[in-house]
Amino acid sequence: MKPPRFDYHAPESLEEALDLLADSGPDARILAGGQSLVPVLNFRLARPGVLIDINRVTGIAGIGDAGDRLTIGAMTRQREIEVSETVARAAPLLHEATGHVAHLPIRSRGTIGGSMANADPAAEDPAVAAALEATMVCRSRRGERRIAAAGFFVDVLTTALEPDEMLVAVEIPKIPAGAGAAFAEISRRDGDFALAGVAAQIALANGRVSDARISACGLGPAPVRFREAEEILLDGACEPAAIAAAAASVAAACDPHGDVHASAAYRRQLAEAMTRRALASARERAGGSA
Repeated sequence: MKPPRFDYHAPESLEEALDLLADSGPDARILAGGQSLVPVLNFRLARPGVLIDINRVTGIAGIGDAGDRLTIGAMTRQREIEVSETVARAAPLLHEATGHVAHLPIRSRGTIGGSMANADPAAEDPAVAAALEATMVCRSRRGERRIAAAGFFVDVLTTALEPDEMLVAVEIPKIPAGAGAAFAEISRRDGDFALAGVAAQIALANGRVSDARISACGLGPAPVRFREAEEILLDGACEPAAIAAAAASVAAACDPHGDVHASAAYRRQLAEAMTRRALASARERAGGSA
């Protein structure tokens, strides 16, 4: 199928892109990697009057070390994140989750900013952002706005971005010393969106859990952070019984939908299994007993 008619712009600077976005109003869409938008256009599920292609915009790609966090430009390709030693060392949860994103050709074009802004509830990047309490750096002609991940993802394919705003960077806190992280998901076929995916990061101090982060994709209308499950783990040794209790809490708290691929009840079972798997791996990588 062919996309509907639209006016096409390819700005070369951020200022030009933001001016186009402000002048075009809510009828504009931003084209980054195009791995989500182009199929939607071809099926005519979206009919923007203006398409702003930001692939020529400079200064909004790359991985930077900002002390206690990484600053990743919105146009950074997911493949660059996947092969980055900096990301593997400083944000292993993002690094591992990125390897689960679709297929290599898609990761080679897809961008972290596009994934975050698209806010597909089954996507891996938003779940990692929720777990790590990432910050979304947004720009408009009016200035810069920083939005915590908890307030950025609103609903299915819906974020807190205003019509004239563009996501320009994602700030990812570095993993603390003595912590381990793991991402586990299950899909019908390799490369498909996850039926259920869980991101976990735990920190150990003197053999006890000093910090726990658990979030999920595919289990609700937006990335879900499971605070009650985290509380179960805190101050304990992250033993199998505690992991089982936390996994049961995730299954009880999640609100998955049912479709032709999996019922809601089955997704809850998967949520429990993926949580067990992710937490066990995170514990082992943090230096806990297997």
